[in-house]
Amino acid sequence: MSTLLEQLRQYSTVVADTGDLEAIRRFKPEDATTNPSLILKAVQSGQYDALLNEIVAVARGHNGSLEEAVDEACDRLVVTMGSLILNHVPGRISTEVNARLSFDREASIAKARQLVALYEEAGISRDRILIKLAATWEGIRAAEVLEREGIECNLTLIFSFTQARACAEAGAFLISPFVGRILDWYRKANPDTVYTPEEEPGVQQVREIYRYFRRHQYPTVVMGASFRNSGEVLALAGCDRLTISPALLEELAHGEGSVEPVLADNGERADPPAPITEVEFRWQLNEDAMATEKLAEGIRGFEADQLKLEALLRERLAGGVA
Repeated sequence: MSTLLEQLRQYSTVVADTGDLEAIRRFKPEDATTNPSLILKAVQSGQYDALLNEIVAVARGHNGSLEEAVDEACDRLVVTMGSLILNHVPGRISTEVNARLSFDREASIAKARQLVALYEEAGISRDRILIKLAATWEGIRAAEVLEREGIECNLTLIFSFTQARACAEAGAFLISPFVGRILDWYRKANPDTVYTPEEEPGVQQVREIYRYFRRHQYPTVVMGASFRNSGEVLALAGCDRLTISPALLEELAHGEGSVEPVLADNGERADPPAPITEVEFRWQLNEDAMATEKLAEGIRGFEADQLKLEALLRERLAGGVA
């Protein structure tokens, strides 16, 4: 009998949630996703030391300040790592705009264009790139502009239906609802409640989003993310894409049993409602304590790891490491 992972691939596109090249080579995902936390982890593993030294050498030739050189080195690092990953996946790489720009539409657009330019300089066409932006109001509006320019986006840190709806209405290529982080919040709020995978609030939310998008014929791809266990993954079999950590890919690759599609287009159709306004978006998000808290926490967490990455590069650029 085929493994759980092999069966899952029949219903959903499998994406690797890692910057670990060995894991990517082993599990052969269609796409891969990265974020500042994953990039930092990959750099700290030592497998990118030679690459890091090359990037530092290039950035040292920058005519601006040390901080400008650090910014350039960070951009070149994520793009170069993304390019390497693309040698091992047939599809796309998701590359994230700095979390500190999550509330700055114009700066997010400028940074996205810069990252795409670096990819194109490296010979990578934009149809193999997804620019990741936090699904704040400003991030969604930045994606709306970028999509019109042919720069397709992955709206991340999705914790509410409101965020998902706004992304679809803005024409985002893909959204990433964070299943496991939603569960984390509910477990903390309701410590005595035991959730089966099918009952988990994050799983239920992804199912709701998927069905809404199909019913109203939004082409936006739904990619479940941030899984805490393989049961969550299997409870979303049939979702457009699922981005899965190496540990869970390993578990699924050795798992036995039967996988059945849970999500499928049932053919129901309805006209979409009028697009959500900024006032409605902000109010509805404010009224959702879980989404408000987890979105803020996610942005802070990515920024914390971005700062650690910048500190590492700053030390090397200042001469701490050759």
